[in-house]
Amino acid sequence: MTEVSSKAIIPVDQAVGMVLPHDITEIVKDTFKGRVFIKGHIIRQEDVAHLRRLGKEHIYVLQLTESEIHENEAALLMAKALAGPGTKYSQEIVEGKVTIRASLDGLLKINREALLDFNMLGEVMCATLQTNTRVSKGEIIAASRLIPLVAARKVVEQAVAIAEASEPTIQVLPLRKVCAGLVITGNEVYYGRIEDEFEQVLRDKLTLLGSEVNTVGFAPDDTHLIAAEINKCLAAGAELIITSGGMSVDPDDVTRQGIKEAGAEDIVYGTPVLPGAMFLVGRIGHVPVVGLPACGMFHKITVFDVVLPRILAGESLSRKELASMAHGGLCRNCERCQYPICSFGK
Repeated sequence: MTEVSSKAIIPVDQAVGMVLPHDITEIVKDTFKGRVFIKGHIIRQEDVAHLRRLGKEHIYVLQLTESEIHENEAALLMAKALAGPGTKYSQEIVEGKVTIRASLDGLLKINREALLDFNMLGEVMCATLQTNTRVSKGEIIAASRLIPLVAARKVVEQAVAIAEASEPTIQVLPLRKVCAGLVITGNEVYYGRIEDEFEQVLRDKLTLLGSEVNTVGFAPDDTHLIAAEINKCLAAGAELIITSGGMSVDPDDVTRQGIKEAGAEDIVYGTPVLPGAMFLVGRIGHVPVVGLPACGMFHKITVFDVVLPRILAGESLSRKELASMAHGGLCRNCERCQYPICSFGK
């Protein structure tokens, strides 16, 4: 870290009447952590004993040069550069730190390369939630600060330049509210041998993200009939097609062929994610198509829950994108599911 020659160190018992140049935090185990003295506080005689209990035997008195920058000014400059569309940053600085929040419900996107370059400077920091996390309006998604109390201004200028160099470092994409068409496949459901449970599961997942179902079709294990039901959904104005079942390797599992016959392109079948290895994504024209394997009815959370917000945010998922999900793509099948507050899909 840069040593700054323009700060004097004053014994705390000689600092009465002086102005604190930074917040001072108190931590009481399992009870309290927060500011007890705020930047700008004028030290009183009765504060001396309290400061000593906090381990403060000396206080800084700052006299900055033009080439130096204080942590508060730096935090605001960096937050402004880091915060992209769909975010807002606080004007209040707490312990030298500025928080960045989502300004809308949506999908958090982090430019990880820019974030790495930013933090490689050493004297600055920014911590974020993981990219592709679904976030709510007002939720804290990142925080940034200068690590020393005072640093060379050029370091902060470098950090700002990195954050502003290309695509936003931190942004939240809104999720489209779509009308989805569902096609429930399988002889066992079509011929009434078992009761369908997929429709309600899918309705609930779409409703959670602000979308709705406008068409539901049922088809046996027949390629042509599956394609016909998909086309009926499209004709009814479906903006997203979701098929369920028939994605495995059995001879009766022909949903994938039905999706292709319906005109799907850019099909990617198979993901390194469990549950959900036999998942499919593609598109018919501009309409996304998703093929959900039967595990989506048994498991509460699958690859579908990870991918759906990205589709609603307007992303097209390539083989490389799906392959990258292998890291973090194994669900722990916890007895009490806490998704999305877990590592799955991150």
